[in-house]
Amino acid sequence: MGRRRKPPEGARALNGWVVVDKPAGMTSAAVVSTLRRALRPMRIGHAGTLDPLATGVLPVALGEATKTVAYAMSGVKSYRFTLQFGQSRDSDDAEGQVTGESPVRPDTAAVRAVLPRFVGHVRQRPPAFSAVKVAGRRAYALARAGAAPELSERSIEINMLELMSRPDPDTAMFAVDCGKGTYVRALARDIAVALGTLGFVAALRRTRVGPFGENQAIALDNLVAFGHSAPAFEYLLPIETVLDDIPALALTGEQAALLRQGGAVAVLGTGGPGPREGDADNAVAISDGTVVCAKQGTRPVALARYDAGILRPVRVLNL
Repeated sequence: MGRRRKPPEGARALNGWVVVDKPAGMTSAAVVSTLRRALRPMRIGHAGTLDPLATGVLPVALGEATKTVAYAMSGVKSYRFTLQFGQSRDSDDAEGQVTGESPVRPDTAAVRAVLPRFVGHVRQRPPAFSAVKVAGRRAYALARAGAAPELSERSIEINMLELMSRPDPDTAMFAVDCGKGTYVRALARDIAVALGTLGFVAALRRTRVGPFGENQAIALDNLVAFGHSAPAFEYLLPIETVLDDIPALALTGEQAALLRQGGAVAVLGTGGPGPREGDADNAVAISDGTVVCAKQGTRPVALARYDAGILRPVRVLNL
């Protein structure tokens, strides 16, 4: 984990999510830096790196929402991408150097027929230009230094893969829903190889990350232009947007105060103690080891782990 950045001078208590429509040619880190200067939040981070070539949904966490980034990143991601046949690139996308050529152009029927091989739990070798660590160094750093590593395959999950269109024999456009750790560049490369040819990603757009979709996204330039004005806050989504899939647990004021101070509290739930006077009513059954969103009224208090009737804070939300 990197060193926590000191909040900028004049930092404001902005807590929540903004969904940026990332422009092509810009890194995700550069988007975050731009918003840090424009919005001056206490803390800021993004949920899921997009390659510079890619556009689309980049959820950005502000303030206390940075403590929930892992929940956004664990959600299903959706992409549209264009696969160009006939060449391989060292980066598996249009920004890389050509490493091979093939005259083979598969017909549309063959493309459709091969797609079921890539749906479900499959094995994938990440691109050489990726953030995977090799002996403590990022693979992309080794590749840029001319020592591209041979990365091991790993298990990923692809929920849906569909051919959207075939503009011409050289290209095919796809839609994909996939889990954490999937590289669309590697998927495109592997589809081409399975069809007896070579290929790379010519265009890539992310359309969803967990609960965040294109319909919520705002262009980076527009968000920067709004700056501190009221329209910018219309795009600020609540922290709990990414917590809808985890159980919520109601707390009394006394319990919430104790949890905020890092203390453990006794609560109701499966395997928990009986009710005490003043306890909040929690009808939901909770298994030991479950992480819940503890709330006082409608306000999130903490992400906490339930175990044998005791709730212990994992991340306290200072709201």
